[in-house]
Amino acid sequence: MTLVRVPEGFAADTVTREGEAARAWLARLPELVGELCVRWGLRVAGDPMHGYMALVVPVLRGDARCALKVSWIDEETVNEAATLALWNGGGAVRLLDADVTAGALLLEWLDPRRRLAEADLSVAVPAAGRLLRRLAVPVPAGWPGRPVPGLRQWALDLAAELPRRWRAAGRPFPGRRLDEAVEAAAALAPRVGGLLANRDLHYGNVLAGERESWLVIDPKVMRGDAEFDLAPLLWRRLGEAEGPAGLRRRFDALVDEAELDAELARGWTLLRAVDYQLWGLSLGLTEDPALCATVLDWLSLTGGP
Repeated sequence: MTLVRVPEGFAADTVTREGEAARAWLARLPELVGELCVRWGLRVAGDPMHGYMALVVPVLRGDARCALKVSWIDEETVNEAATLALWNGGGAVRLLDADVTAGALLLEWLDPRRRLAEADLSVAVPAAGRLLRRLAVPVPAGWPGRPVPGLRQWALDLAAELPRRWRAAGRPFPGRRLDEAVEAAAALAPRVGGLLANRDLHYGNVLAGERESWLVIDPKVMRGDAEFDLAPLLWRRLGEAEGPAGLRRRFDALVDEAELDAELARGWTLLRAVDYQLWGLSLGLTEDPALCATVLDWLSLTGGP
C-alpha cells in the first residue's frame, strides 16, 4: 500500500493550532488514508491538498473521480457529514460515504481551481445569495449528528462577553457601537429560528461542479437564522465593493437573492462583525479586524444600510 505524504505546511499549522495531540493524528494520517482507500475501493489519483482543518486526497472509485477528505475533529467539523447528508447534494457537494469516527468523508469531485472567490462579483454575489437560501433548511427532529449549537445562546453569551472583550482590546471602537451590539444581541436572541445557519459561507468555500455550476463545501453549522450567514459575504472581497455605496448594493443584492429579512440581516451582521473584529484583535491580527470595522462603518448600521 502506497502511503500519501502529508504536506509539511499542513502538519506544522495543525501542531501549532492543536498542540501535541495533533502529532499522533498526523503520524496516523497516511495509514488511515490507505485503509479508507481499501475499504471504499479507491485509488489515489493525485497529490494531497489541504485546507485549514483537513487533508483532501484526489481519488478514483472505478472511473469516477472523487475527493477523500480527512479532518481534524472538533466542534466545527463534527457535524459536516450530517449536514452534507441532509443537503443531499442540493446546492452543496454530495456526500458519497463517511466514517464519522475517523473524520473521513468521500465526496464528489469539484474543481479546486475554480472558486466563486475568483468569479466576477456580478456572478459571485447572486450565486452566493441563492445558495444561502437553498441551504438554510430546517434542522430536522431526527438530526443524526451532534446537537447543533444554537444562535440564541450564542447571542446571549456574546452580549455578556462583549464589554470585557472590548475593554481588553483597548476600546477599539466607540462605546456607542458596543452598546448597539449588546442591544442587538438581546433583541435577536428571543427571535432565533430553527434553520441551519452556516457560519463559514464565503466565496472561497464555493467550488465549480459538474451537476451544478457552484456548490458549497466545508459547512460549519448552527441552529438559527439564515441572515446569520450574510456577514462573511460582505467582508470578503471588500476591496471590490467600490466604497460604501457599493457595499450597500451588495447587501441589498444578497438580501434579495437569499430572500432575507433586512432588519435581521443588519442585526446579525453587526454582531458578527463586532465579534470577529474583537477576536482578530485578541490574536494580534490587523487585516481582518480592519475589514470588519470598514463593513460596520460603510453600512452605517446605526441607521441601517
